Amino acid sequence: MKLYNTLSGEKEEFKPQGDPVTMYVCGVNPYSDAHIGHAMSYIFFDVVRRYLEFRGYRVRHIQNITDIEDNIIEHANKLGISVKELTEKYTARYDEDMAALNVLRAHVYPKAMGEIDKIIEIVEGLVEKGFAYAAGGSQGGAGGDVYFRVRNVPDYGKLSSRGLEAMMAGARVETVEDKEHPMDFVLWKAAKPDEPSWPSPWGRGRPGWHIECTAMSLKYLGETLDIHGGGQDLVFPHHENEIAQSESFTGKNPFAKYWVHNGLLRLSEEKMSKSTGHMVSIREALEQFSADAIRVFILSGYYRSPITYSEETLAAAEKGVGRLRQAAYDRDAADAGAAAATKGRVDATAHRQRFIEAMDDDFGTAQATAALFDLAREINHGVEENVAVTEAQATLRELVAVLGLTLAEPAAPPGGAEPFIELLLATRQGLREAKQFQLADEIRDKLAELRVVIEDGPHRSTWKLKR
Repeated sequence: MKLYNTLSGEKEEFKPQGDPVTMYVCGVNPYSDAHIGHAMSYIFFDVVRRYLEFRGYRVRHIQNITDIEDNIIEHANKLGISVKELTEKYTARYDEDMAALNVLRAHVYPKAMGEIDKIIEIVEGLVEKGFAYAAGGSQGGAGGDVYFRVRNVPDYGKLSSRGLEAMMAGARVETVEDKEHPMDFVLWKAAKPDEPSWPSPWGRGRPGWHIECTAMSLKYLGETLDIHGGGQDLVFPHHENEIAQSESFTGKNPFAKYWVHNGLLRLSEEKMSKSTGHMVSIREALEQFSADAIRVFILSGYYRSPITYSEETLAAAEKGVGRLRQAAYDRDAADAGAAAATKGRVDATAHRQRFIEAMDDDFGTAQATAALFDLAREINHGVEENVAVTEAQATLRELVAVLGLTLAEPAAPPGGAEPFIELLLATRQGLREAKQFQLADEIRDKLAELRVVIEDGPHRSTWKLKR
């Protein structure tokens, strides 16, 4: 099994340091609803965990909640509510979104405001070792920020493959008089009016963004992680700074064995972003499409490449989910195939092996998904040939679960309309057999106006409600 390591820039054989496999994934800043770009990241890492468990590994999965940072404070102040009230509201909504997408819960969701003691401990350790310094006040005295000394780390920039000069040329560097070097980054921020703050050796203040993840990963997973994950937009500066401060504090290298970063999801040509408002929320997407369709849409691409949100592509994914569902759960076909077992059976062995080989090659979900659709096609062909398909159906159900698909039936229509829809489907089928396709299409279009989507299969048509 191999996975691409951002740190080395190569695919590497996966050799975890022990049992369980430790995985830390950077979580959300809960000041508004999570968007479909967040779903891309958390669905992918959900599949990473599911596949590792499928392959026999135990996994300990930690995902932080950044509940104190600049954007959160700004939004809370604009709304006239506390940071705690704002973040608790949107953390709860995030949990609901992840459950709706069938994303497994992490084993722990530590929150930054709950880890202040550990954060202060690490900042103190970095100051004592000469990797950090207090500014805006006396060294160790009150009233100052605390910064990390990037020049004391010879390999700073190794994750993003950039030296200090290149970083300064390619970034807007905040000019702060008390910094020793323009690229030094803040570990502890001095208190400001209308902001939460905590007592510290440097006076009241709050943690910087980067130090939060170091404190939580070290506390819950130890000094060396197996997998550290997040979006590509976190490589610099967030993950670069995490490495520098974590390895400087512990003296252990590497901080994480495998750095895994997913590509970004775009709306048109622009990256989805909560801060710019250029986004489609997970809730909005789920009003139109099933969770399975969203997962198929995301997993049909290579995780390190960007994908563009498209309702047309998602609609195609929804139809694909219907084909998988029909192949996996068509009871009539299964019973008929089982009764005809003497005529042969559909062998899913090769498709299962294709799936595993694809996933073993840097979580190749696109190829793995293609293997599932090919297996579904084989099952449908087996039904036509009247051979046994029950074992193949079981394999299909096993493998779709690894990708987190439930293949759940769409919700039933309200008001007892189901028998009438079935009657219209039977009428439409009769019209199609009589080659009266215009009338058949009119029935389909009228049902579509009522959010009833018809899916034509090889033997019969099925329907579902569009979300």
